[in-house]
Parts: sequence; structure tokens; C-alpha cells
Amino acid sequence: MTTTRPNLQTVTTLRTLLVIPAYNESGNIGPLLQEIADLNKAFDTLVVDDGSTDATYQEASQYSEVLRLPVNQGVGAAVQAGLREGMRRGYDVVIQIDGDGQHPPHQISALLQAYLDTGDELIIGSRFVQGMRSRFQSTPLRRLGSRTVSTTLQVLFQRRFTDPTSGFRLMGQEAVRLFAHHYPAKFPEPVAIGLALREGLRVREVAVEMRPRVFGESAFRGVRGIVYISRVVSDVVRIRMGLPGEGLPERNDASFRPGPRWGTATQGTT
Repeated sequence: MTTTRPNLQTVTTLRTLLVIPAYNESGNIGPLLQEIADLNKAFDTLVVDDGSTDATYQEASQYSEVLRLPVNQGVGAAVQAGLREGMRRGYDVVIQIDGDGQHPPHQISALLQAYLDTGDELIIGSRFVQGMRSRFQSTPLRRLGSRTVSTTLQVLFQRRFTDPTSGFRLMGQEAVRLFAHHYPAKFPEPVAIGLALREGLRVREVAVEMRPRVFGESAFRGVRGIVYISRVVSDVVRIRMGLPGEGLPERNDASFRPGPRWGTATQGTT
């Protein structure tokens, strides 16, 4: 399938929804939303509170619309809930930003510009593109995991990605349509790359800055990190082989095939 360049001229013409999955991100989510508001851009935000047991909902609702899931379902389910809202409301693009504050909002423009320049449907913000300097210092285990997943994608799809676990990404309408129907339930970010490639969507990375989280801990630690690596590799292989799984469709499932763009982009304000 060939993706055409959007018939849009500037980032301000795109109707953009920022989907922010958050689980127990009190202390992180408020400053992040304030930082987004300080950009003074025409971005709509939707925080998906994934069954938090702390004050995430109360903190987020002071700044943003919040979709509250009754129980913790995992980041895949939270992102998919936001994507379904984005599709229902007819946004041109949906951008996923993690609720832990690692993705600086001023870097959103890099994703939007790459979309306008190329028309590619999945734009991934990478902290590891050659020549990119970042305040984000990855742990050895995370670097090992990223390299392992990157190698798996390269072997199976003949595409190299430097930061396949990045949750900072833009999805155009065709990608939103695909992921709203089928999205990996677990370890979604790298597996979604394989699904997009398998279904003929164009995927690229762009260089972005990232920063460490302020509060809380990453789930990518110790034994859980090792399990993460093995499960991701297994699911990427499953995708390549066209086997179904949790949130993963069989190959040639026509129910989510990309179709015409919906909605009409309206002029935003800066």
C-alpha cells in the first residue's frame, strides 16, 4: 500500500489529539500537562487513567479531559482506548505521550513535521538516532532489550529501528484505524511496529530528546525486564508469521484494512 503525503501545509492545520496513558503517575502527570498547555498550541489532550490507585485522576483532571478505566489493564489497552476516541472524533493525527514526563512536549513538533514532510503513518520518536544527544540515560538492561528487539525487527522485516520501545509516537488516520481494531495487549510499542509493517503502513523514526522520569520507577527492571525482552521477541515473531495472539490479528484479517481518510482538518491556532 502506498501512503500519500497529507494535503496540509503546517502543523497548525492538523487536528491533533495527544493521548497520554497513565498509571499511578501522580507527581508526573500534572507538570506534564501544564508543560503542554504552556506551548499554547491547538492540541487536544486525553489522559487515559489506567486504573490508578493514587491521585493521578484528580491531578490530571485539573488540566485535561480524562478517560478513566475502572481497573488496570496495561498500557496497550489504555492507548487503544485513546485511539478509539481519536478515530471516533475524526482527528487527523493521534500522538502518544507517556504520562511519566520522559517525552518533552516541545518535541511534538518534530513528529508533526516528519508526518507533513513524508505522509508516513507511524512516526516514532527516537532518542538513539545517530548524532542525537539526549539527557535520557538508558539503563544497560533497557539498552540490551532495545538492541535485541531492533535486531529481531531487522531480521524479520528488513527494517532497522534504533528505539523500537519508544512510546513517543505519531499515528496518522490509517495507523489509528489499524490500532483501534487491533493493538498488542502487552508490550505494545515494538510489536505495533511489526504489525504496521506487516499491514503495509510506512514507518519511520525521527530524532527527539527525552529525559528521565521524576517520580516512580520504570517497569523495565530486573526479572521483569528480561521477561519483557523474551515476550516482545516472541510476539514480533508471531506477527511476522501471521498468528493471532492477545490483541494481535491473524494475517489478512480484512476487518481493519486502511480506508479513506475521515473528517476534515480545520485550522488551529497557535
